[in-house]
Amino acid sequence: MLEALQAKDEFNAVIKTRVEKACALLDAGIQLYPNDFKRDTEIKSIWDEFAEVEGETLEAADHEFSLAGRVVSYRSFGKVTFFNMQDRTGKIQVYAARDELGVEDYQRFKKTDIGDIVGITGSLFRTKTGELTVKTRSFKLLTKSMRPLPEKYHGLKDVETRYRQRYVDLIVTPRTSEIFKARTAIVRELRQFFNEKGFMEVETPMMQAIPGGATAKPFETHHNALDMKLYMRIAPELYLKRLLVGGFEKVYEINRNFRNEGTSTQHNPEFTMLEFYWAYANFENLMDFTEEMFARVAEKVTGSTVVPYQGEQIDLSVGKWTRLPFHESLEKVGGVSPEVYEDYERCKALVKEKGEKVIEGEKLGKLQAKLFDIMVEPKLIQPHFIYHYPTDISPLSRRNEANPDITDRFELFMTGRELANAFSELNDPVDQRGRFEDQVAEKEAGDEEAHFMDEDYVRALEYGMPPAAGQGVGIDRLVMLLTDSASIREVILFPLLRPEAG
Repeated sequence: MLEALQAKDEFNAVIKTRVEKACALLDAGIQLYPNDFKRDTEIKSIWDEFAEVEGETLEAADHEFSLAGRVVSYRSFGKVTFFNMQDRTGKIQVYAARDELGVEDYQRFKKTDIGDIVGITGSLFRTKTGELTVKTRSFKLLTKSMRPLPEKYHGLKDVETRYRQRYVDLIVTPRTSEIFKARTAIVRELRQFFNEKGFMEVETPMMQAIPGGATAKPFETHHNALDMKLYMRIAPELYLKRLLVGGFEKVYEINRNFRNEGTSTQHNPEFTMLEFYWAYANFENLMDFTEEMFARVAEKVTGSTVVPYQGEQIDLSVGKWTRLPFHESLEKVGGVSPEVYEDYERCKALVKEKGEKVIEGEKLGKLQAKLFDIMVEPKLIQPHFIYHYPTDISPLSRRNEANPDITDRFELFMTGRELANAFSELNDPVDQRGRFEDQVAEKEAGDEEAHFMDEDYVRALEYGMPPAAGQGVGIDRLVMLLTDSASIREVILFPLLRPEAG
């Protein structure tokens, strides 16, 4: 406790000193937050053009640049000062001398703190150690930082503080910035891939009168003017398939979903999904398509189809992905014999033995899925398509023609977690109504995640939806994979956290 109080006192003393400096600048007529500096160069462009140029050549050319960025380190030696300036493209050393700036301007310059944003006009030279450096000819304070950055600029040590104060984390932790630049690149490459394949990007409602497209507990809200309950969407699926009915044969959407569930290293209640639907295709076409998509994005973003993840080398190369039926995976990967998973009572007993809750009247397929989650999923490190899921747990999937107890559906697993869910779409309105009715019965029995009845969606199917396949891909988990990030909170700029105490 004493150490914490001392640290707080020191922190407050630093802020007090900064406030005093700011007041002194204001008294001297210096604005703390001007907006009239004209930057003409970003730091990366200097490195790109001059990284290999000799010092004599630099000084002879005497190019002048106007740079702006944040001061992230500062070393003063009386009449000369060195500091590192950082903008969105990189970092460079800056040199300022009293003889160059003049006594008055140099004294104002020395009131600069780490964290301040400044504008510099100057030319390039190399120091005695050969470091490319900007020699300051004029200086302007652009933003006064009233709070100190974390010491030593090695990033925030407290993980929750990193997520809560992401703005600081981005300044002081280079890896964090790289993760989110990679995320942008991943989404950009996905869009490029789908656009090249002839898909049309669309947007569907975030607030829905009937939440659908997945089994999950939704968030509720209320529309005052219409005096009606609404739900934040758990998936865009049923709206996207309405577009198939309307004649849009290849559609995709990249957007947020919301599910009222707990948080973990793999789950955030608000997350980003890619969903796409393709008329006249089936789930087997989507396996081939998915291999091509993942390999393409990995190659473009990381430079390889083999990516490191938490000590493993994940091979995303086309043709290297395992395809395994759901029930076979219980036996081959989970070590559960058919005599157990095909027998309702024995399967239920094993689920309970593994510590999972069983709801009264729960169907066999649901019990098998719980066994899969416990005994199979964590072992799927390299890419695996697990297909032919039980109909009991696939309310929107097309039944397999040879065996109606299973569906033409797959889920994609790697690194011990699910990354995608896909199936040949159910387009029989009679079958779909029956599946919805089964889900309603499960909801009434206590399953909060069971599907609602959606009469309008059944009506859409009655107009006729072409045979099709559809898939959802978790963008956050894909970013985790391609950036070697162990937690979903590392790849979401502002993950959901409890409010700060007080």
